[in-house]
Amino acid sequence: MDHEKMDHSKMAGHDHGAMIADFLRRFWVCLALSVPVVAGSMMLQNLVGYHFTFPYSTPVLLALATAIYLYGGWPFLSGTVGELRSRQPGMMTLVAVAISVAYGYSVAVTVGWLRGMDLFLELATLIDIMLLGHYLEMKSVAGASHALELLVQLLPAEAHQKQGDKISDVKVTALVVGDVVLVRPGERIPTDGEVTDGSSAVNESMLTGESVPVQKEAGGKVIAGAVNGEGALTIRVTHQGADSYLSKVVKMVGEAQNTKSQTQTLADRAAGWLTAVSLVGGLGTLAVWFWLGKDAAFAIERMVTVMVTACPHALGVAIPLVVAISTSISASKGLLIRNRTAFEEARKITAMVFDKTGTLTEGAFGVTRVKVLTAGFDEAALLGMTAALEQQSQHPIAQGIVREAHKKGLALPAIQDFQSLTGKGVSATVAGKAVVVASPGYLKEKNIALPPDAVSNGAETVVFVLLDGKLAGYVALADRIRDDSKEAVQRLQQQGIKVYMATGDNQQVADAVAKELGLDGVYAEVLPDQKVKIVKDLQAKGQFVAMTGDGVNDAPALAQANVGIAVGSGTDIAAETADIILVNSQPLDITNLVEFGKATYAKMMQNLFWATGYNVIALPLAAGVLYPHFVLSPAMGAVLMSASTVIVALNAQLLRRSLK
Repeated sequence: MDHEKMDHSKMAGHDHGAMIADFLRRFWVCLALSVPVVAGSMMLQNLVGYHFTFPYSTPVLLALATAIYLYGGWPFLSGTVGELRSRQPGMMTLVAVAISVAYGYSVAVTVGWLRGMDLFLELATLIDIMLLGHYLEMKSVAGASHALELLVQLLPAEAHQKQGDKISDVKVTALVVGDVVLVRPGERIPTDGEVTDGSSAVNESMLTGESVPVQKEAGGKVIAGAVNGEGALTIRVTHQGADSYLSKVVKMVGEAQNTKSQTQTLADRAAGWLTAVSLVGGLGTLAVWFWLGKDAAFAIERMVTVMVTACPHALGVAIPLVVAISTSISASKGLLIRNRTAFEEARKITAMVFDKTGTLTEGAFGVTRVKVLTAGFDEAALLGMTAALEQQSQHPIAQGIVREAHKKGLALPAIQDFQSLTGKGVSATVAGKAVVVASPGYLKEKNIALPPDAVSNGAETVVFVLLDGKLAGYVALADRIRDDSKEAVQRLQQQGIKVYMATGDNQQVADAVAKELGLDGVYAEVLPDQKVKIVKDLQAKGQFVAMTGDGVNDAPALAQANVGIAVGSGTDIAAETADIILVNSQPLDITNLVEFGKATYAKMMQNLFWATGYNVIALPLAAGVLYPHFVLSPAMGAVLMSASTVIVALNAQLLRRSLK
């Protein structure tokens, strides 16, 4: 990972932690100073019916209140300067105005400039509660970003660099592309790379959401931050610094957390209006009570209470908290969000268009059947002979046969006189016999009848094995449907989403896959650029369309869709046209994405309700509509406002249960 970015990340975390500690320290100091201020308050003494005084009580209480105002109120007073400079008055401005009016009025009464009763009690308790509320809110925000911090901490500081037979420990930041490193059992992989030697199961769960360790061998790709298993791996560095997978994930998550969605914009607009209501309502309350003949102390107290109660503090954290939690947790599960709005709008999806290869299917041919048609052979011998010829080819079908032979531990016989029959197959001599592995077209050309059971369904591709010109058997292969594809399709359909497939394969293969999965529709033999028309046609019918593709060939369709989902990207997460990137190609990840989007939006709406709903009741009480039967004190108004913020923060944390 880029060293400079790491330093900045740590610095930002340190600054945020210091700010949280500062608020807590100010709270405890002000709470201690508030004890004599509250005890010496004439308002409280008259209310409770006790008498408490001490020498020089008036100047002492004035000094203590001044210390509370300046020390405890400083974060709000200084924050107001920033809000006013940006011409966006908000919570800091409201609190600063409220405590300044209360302090100024109380000083004027104490020194005898005005007649009345001071508001030092309200001032002290208001500042104490605001400091505590702000501390709790900042702690919640810090907790919401914890998953992202864990991602940053996944990268080890040092790596074992290999130079010939020599191994030396170097800083990870000193590695460059092409370097070779050794990763011992149980260690974290220090860099993105390609395995050149060794075999081991690697745990990538924290990075990709893949819960089962992935077996890595020579030629396999590994990701920085993953945990090596029981075997040692030698790795050649392929990506480093800002180009590494982990760096891209951290950057993408950070950008997503800082990007405002439509819901956040709505919350910001509501907070702006609530700030205006607070200022206008507070001044209006002051004027009304003066007009009704109440004294200045009562009128100012009502104004302060209205301003404090209506603070849009909860609105300010309602959406960002949910965003921070959902984005960071989604990233740890292999769901990378580039477009916040598209993620939240996943709840609107009515049509899901899947690419076939690599998404609904594994994207690699696997052997489904081996059939022997001549005496003296068994399935293992036929498969081994076929693989011996096909290991010379890079064709996906040939590689599928070779993989199956290796999986079964078959010893491949030696071959001679290998030849490629262009467009038809391959031939060679095995143990003195002429062997041909060919397509159905080759058999037709040689007037050899196809076995009646050679093609059982349209999803299979069959290669035939001829021994000295006679048909010895065949091997059937298919691009296997993923184990979780059917469950994913069913879960989407249960949510009222129509599921379609668009593929470049022929109609017969496409229909076979569609039938097995129970799809609502299939588009076959389409080129990548033709998928755009499919998306447009569905949108023209009023559908809210999500498109899944590989992020490269399907770029036009991903851009056209209401929600573009890039799958099968693996360590290449630079799918610029996709709104959301799934690190793994598992269909169930797409289902989880839709459900995550719905859960996130629901939590946002709940938070908006908690952040604004209490004002409907609290503001009239703060203004004094039930006077003389009931009045809301400034301190109680601050409690309600802080309580709404804490409720919003706790409610956002409950989102973690929905995203398990």
